[in-house]
Amino acid sequence: MATKNYDVWIEHFNRDIGFKSSVIVFGNTNDIMLNPLNSGKYDSVIDTLISNLRSKGFRQIIKWDRVDGIDRDTSDVIVDATQEDESTQNNDNEYDLGDDFGFENSPSISGGNCYKDPNEFFPYMLNVVKNNSNNTAFVLDYSDYIFGNANSLSEVERNYLATLGKVLEKSQSYNMLTEEFANIGNIVIIVAKNSAMIPPAYYLNNSMVSTINVPLPGRNEREKFIDTNLSCLRIAQDITTDKSLKDDFIDGLDGFSLKEIAQMMKLSRQMKEESLTFEKLINLFKYGEKVSPWEELSKEKLEKLEEKLGERVKGQDAAIEKVKDVLIRAYTGFSGLQHSAKQKKPKGTLFFVGPTGVGKTELAKSLADFVFGDENACIRFDMSEYNHEHSDQRLVGAPPGYVGYEAGGQLTNAVKEKPFCVLLFDEIEKAHGRILDKFLQILEDGRLTDGKGETVYFSESIIIFTSNIGAAEVSSDMEPKEVKKQFVEKVQSHFVDVLGRPELLNRIGDNIVAFNFIDDPKVFMQIAKVKFKAIEDFVQERYGATLEFEDEEAAFSAIGKKAGKQNGGRGLLNVMETVIVNPLAEFIFDRTGMLTRRKIVVKPMFPDKPNLARFEFDLQ
Repeated sequence: MATKNYDVWIEHFNRDIGFKSSVIVFGNTNDIMLNPLNSGKYDSVIDTLISNLRSKGFRQIIKWDRVDGIDRDTSDVIVDATQEDESTQNNDNEYDLGDDFGFENSPSISGGNCYKDPNEFFPYMLNVVKNNSNNTAFVLDYSDYIFGNANSLSEVERNYLATLGKVLEKSQSYNMLTEEFANIGNIVIIVAKNSAMIPPAYYLNNSMVSTINVPLPGRNEREKFIDTNLSCLRIAQDITTDKSLKDDFIDGLDGFSLKEIAQMMKLSRQMKEESLTFEKLINLFKYGEKVSPWEELSKEKLEKLEEKLGERVKGQDAAIEKVKDVLIRAYTGFSGLQHSAKQKKPKGTLFFVGPTGVGKTELAKSLADFVFGDENACIRFDMSEYNHEHSDQRLVGAPPGYVGYEAGGQLTNAVKEKPFCVLLFDEIEKAHGRILDKFLQILEDGRLTDGKGETVYFSESIIIFTSNIGAAEVSSDMEPKEVKKQFVEKVQSHFVDVLGRPELLNRIGDNIVAFNFIDDPKVFMQIAKVKFKAIEDFVQERYGATLEFEDEEAAFSAIGKKAGKQNGGRGLLNVMETVIVNPLAEFIFDRTGMLTRRKIVVKPMFPDKPNLARFEFDLQ
């Protein structure tokens, strides 16, 4: 009857407790869930487990953890009717566990909780199954904290495992080929949030033990919980009459536990000054911000995108146009809709490929500044550092028991701290193939589970990969269309033929953006002016002097010609360092204390030979 409302894992649990000696229940064990056996109320997972154990005929249930010991309020210590006497009945059913199970000086449960120390509880458990062979269930809560590193168990911890093994053996000691097969025997339920904290020696290749994962609530469970507790939710929209709005709200809670949904309902009632939309309520709960930077975008702001990005990125109009397309999709809510109507993918995915120094990284930083108002919202990962098979642990964190587990992963930590961001994966072609597998999950589902088992969401971020694959083979003398074609072909060849990862390109789709060589002298001059502005501001702030060119156009033209288009903007910066920054530093070093409120004039040393690009300085 009520079984139809149970999750699949509960059905699995009810089935296994009928013939297994132990069940490890792990995962979302700290949550609450609907318990039809308790008048359809929401109980904790462990209380629901105990209800099911009772319903299956376990007459004695002993709940234990190493903090409270045997929980007197939850545990059922039942005396067999043939053993009861008048003194027991007249003592309000208080019962001395030690007397019945052979412990001469054992603490009594009637005086409060007992057996807190595992060194006391595990031998006690073994004595219970020796003296009371059937219908007893032990529920061990917070089992994550019983054992240490599974690879280096102490002598005491190995004794715990040996004792547990004996308990399981005694629990199946009845003759399974006779009528006693109908007897349910005894069982040990181990409840842990992380199954990795239970030594594998206990359950691997052990037919007496099964493992059951408690997942996060599915859509039906979330909807049932919302319907049941709708009066506790305070939002601006009326989801009782608008089914589409309600569906969006329930889908937006994907990945939430029921406890978290209850907490969010409580948060909604605290916002007395205003009723938030469910989108803002979810943002406030998840990120601590009512308003997402994506909501701050406007049609007017997006119309100025090309102009704003063009202030920092010169000569890459096609790339900026592609970025605009991605942002407009995100703004209008169409990102990823062709894959799923309830998409949770990143807001945008781009693959920048092209020669070195043409503005790939600069465009990513400019985009972060435009959308999130902070250039530091562009989080860069140099993928040449992740070229080993196990370097994926640096991104998502080491598994439990390994060095660095507590620190977590560099990528997952960064997104937890700053979910609204541009994630820049530089030189992606240098990453190991195992790393690329992580990106498949990020680009498809918008989520990643770190080494601690926590789920990190990428649905508020923009993912950008950069690469200069083929830069050595593609000639700067080609036409822009041919350059783009060559770079895109090099990328496809690398990921399909070399790495054997065509699925990654399928996730990126048509968002491969080829950057052109910079061959327009005017563009070089514009880049030089933008970069030189930082030098001017520094000299003004640090030394109180101003910089001025005797002939600015000629100076920047000479710098551009000396850099050459093959090396792009980065080559331009190297030239600027050689011909201006270094001699300027020497000039200022020799005149420290003389520069305040003075003007430093930059003059070409060979005005009739601009290709030499040498300058001298004069103080005025």
